[in-house]
Amino acid sequence: MPTRPYDESMQTATNPDTAQTRTAPIVDNILEAIGNTPLVKLNKIVEPGSATVYAKCEFMNPAGSIKDRMASYIINRAEEEGLLKPGGTIVENTSGNTGMGAAMTAAVKGYKAVFTMPDKMSQEKIDGLRAFGATVIITPTDVPGDSPDHYVNVAKRVAEETPNSFYMDQYHSQWNIEAHEVLTGKELYEQTDGGKVDAIVVGTGTGGTVSGIGRYFKKMGAKTQIIGVDPLGSVHYHFFKTGTLPTPYVYKVEGLGEDIKCEAFDPSVVDEMYQVNDYECFTTARRLTREEGLFAGGSSGGMVHIACQVAKEMGPGKTVIAICPDSGTRYVTKYLSDEWMKMHGFLEPEKGLGLIEDLIAPGASVVTIPENAPVSEAVHALRENGISQVPVVNSDGKPIGIIHEVDVLRGLHGNSIAMNTPAKDIMNPIGGLLHPKARVEELYGIFETDHVAIVIDGADIKGVVSKIDLIEHLGKINSKS
Repeated sequence: MPTRPYDESMQTATNPDTAQTRTAPIVDNILEAIGNTPLVKLNKIVEPGSATVYAKCEFMNPAGSIKDRMASYIINRAEEEGLLKPGGTIVENTSGNTGMGAAMTAAVKGYKAVFTMPDKMSQEKIDGLRAFGATVIITPTDVPGDSPDHYVNVAKRVAEETPNSFYMDQYHSQWNIEAHEVLTGKELYEQTDGGKVDAIVVGTGTGGTVSGIGRYFKKMGAKTQIIGVDPLGSVHYHFFKTGTLPTPYVYKVEGLGEDIKCEAFDPSVVDEMYQVNDYECFTTARRLTREEGLFAGGSSGGMVHIACQVAKEMGPGKTVIAICPDSGTRYVTKYLSDEWMKMHGFLEPEKGLGLIEDLIAPGASVVTIPENAPVSEAVHALRENGISQVPVVNSDGKPIGIIHEVDVLRGLHGNSIAMNTPAKDIMNPIGGLLHPKARVEELYGIFETDHVAIVIDGADIKGVVSKIDLIEHLGKINSKS
């Protein structure tokens, strides 16, 4: 059972419902109020027969998100190292929450602040940053990571052109991980009576939160499962499973996932990764507000959705914590708006194309070849099984690439390969990995890059889905309507 320590030297307040005395801190400035957020038991969303689920209410930090911890920590470290001097300017690329934490810190400490944001972010976030006195530069969302218009590259350029500036670099800074190790991870460990919790479910935005919590719990020898959550369209799930980067595509949930490899993500301290989609994030977040009274954001909905799934798998007697990163105040005009939800088809639960598992025959085996197998073995697999592509796996059975018929044809025609060439020398990157419970609609983002989808559950490859599989599935749906 999670516990929370209290400081008896602080002024007290009384909860009339439980008649328990609790303490409220007296602080010198708002930055000292960061952290010590509560764990709140979820009573209505969790299915009967599941493990107990607690929400870690990070939206109760003063600027409204878990990023308050990291932003203030990085700024403090920059001051200590002489990288940020009086009168300086803080520059950062942000989905909004890191910016809010940094803008609050800048206001307290007297720094100027400039932030770049993709144009898919809510107006509430933009207005919030400007309210703190920050300058906000809006950039296009749907551009590749190496584009000069990508919000990360715009921030770097602004920092280079601004005298006496400090670029926070949250996606790659090891201080990001360190902040969540010494602050968030330690706090959770103490709240759970020395790591006595079975699983912690954490979103992977920059990757700093899950990496920091994971490092602390691993360092302390806790047996807690550290579970990362990535939205469909992001790169973290694929990178965790294969060590390679897929082609990302646009998704609507904010503050979760990324389209570039982040050095602040340390997959070695993460035990498992799950995928979540926009529909699951938004509908669960709305339920959190209406059924549990937790005014949390869409990414919180994603964490709770997966936490409930994990809790169902674990069963009674276990405990799962879902990290709820930010506040619903950021999204009043988005997922909390019925009109916005209708516009994007999220209020029609019966409407949809089904789940990816619907496209896979039950018990079907997946043909793969080892990375060091010769091309001749790939050709044999393609011919004997009547397939057009075959996944390539490493010694652990993880998919690391894929060989298409046309790859072999071009290689032999151009004399760039021979039949004894190792499969790994001709394979292409996998365009996208999907969980069996992903919605069929997610295939369109993958197929736009002309790739098949590899369906994976844990360490097991469950199937390969191609365009013709989707066409046949749509044909069945249409014949029933």
